[in-house]
Amino acid sequence: MCQWFKGRSGYILGFLACFGIVALALAIQVHYHLEPCPLCISQRIIFMSLGLLFLIHAFIPARSWLGSGLALVEVLTALGGAGVAIRHWWLQVHKDDIIADCGVGFDYMFETFPLKKALTLVFRGTGDCAAIDWTFLGLTLPQLGLISFLLFGLYAFFLWRARRCTR
Repeated sequence: MCQWFKGRSGYILGFLACFGIVALALAIQVHYHLEPCPLCISQRIIFMSLGLLFLIHAFIPARSWLGSGLALVEVLTALGGAGVAIRHWWLQVHKDDIIADCGVGFDYMFETFPLKKALTLVFRGTGDCAAIDWTFLGLTLPQLGLISFLLFGLYAFFLWRARRCTR
């Protein structure tokens, strides 16, 4: 198994998969005329960040301390994305219990408010975040995002372990 993931190809595949998920989300958005909520946008940013980490890792020596540190950052980024997806899913499950306020847009938050306040607003979620506009196999977008983030976290760990395998 180590041979399959040794070298740069595994990390390049991770990069392509992360950006492929973002491209798929954009395609769904355009095709179904959906407006992404702040948590959807946050998850896309995390997928792109994770993808860039995979790309950078492809060019780091396998047995270096930097490679190990980057693997840890990849796993933590994936877990952070899973946390955002869980929060988003929680908002959808409890949409009847929360005040459905559509709030202001993502761009407006970061242009108008200080960074700390804007991030607080983003992670609080809005009425838009509680809406379920699209499903696949009965799973909502946050549920699919959660599954993807957890798989990417495992993938990053296994890539790191595979690169450290001896010949």
